[in-house]
Amino acid sequence: MDELTARWRRTARAAGATDPGGVRRAGDRLLAGWREPHRHHHTVDHLRTVLDVVDAYADRARHPDLVRLAAWCHDAVYDPRAGGDANERASADLGEGLLTAAGLPAAAVRGVRRLVLLTAGHETGPDDPDGALLCDADLAVLAAEPADYDRYATAIRREYAHVAEPDFRAGRAAVLRQLLDLPALYRLPEPHARWEDRARANLARELGGLG
Repeated sequence: MDELTARWRRTARAAGATDPGGVRRAGDRLLAGWREPHRHHHTVDHLRTVLDVVDAYADRARHPDLVRLAAWCHDAVYDPRAGGDANERASADLGEGLLTAAGLPAAAVRGVRRLVLLTAGHETGPDDPDGALLCDADLAVLAAEPADYDRYATAIRREYAHVAEPDFRAGRAAVLRQLLDLPALYRLPEPHARWEDRARANLARELGGLG
């Protein structure tokens, strides 16, 4: 059993899943999605990064295992040709079905679905530490060192290779502006203090290069 599979099964059991076969099938299905060949940023490496951040700040969450499950599900469906929040909604639907089949309590399934849908806009309420943790973890890459951030930006471009350059530049610029317009990229105190300024500098630098 590889490290990610072990983490999945441990988290699913801790969150209340009661069907070992369902847990196994769900983990296999999720990992198959994360390993699709058209992905260049939204890969198992991104999944692992998100999980590591969640683990690092798990004591800030009310339901850390649900946040971990949401991390697993949040990009389980990723089609660069889909518009709007279609990927997030499809990922939430997939996660809901898999977790239900794994015997997770209905309230927990609803909680995971809510968290996954938050990653469409990365906007959370003022008293939502679970949502804040997931969104902070998902955006951690924005605070990478400049060279690593540039590799991330290149990977995103590869995922959108089907989009003509002028259209990609316009669409990517809109995404970057939306992120920069958020009151805070990171909501939890420690990630905010560590990452906010560097992430904003990276975003502004990429935006400037898009013309």
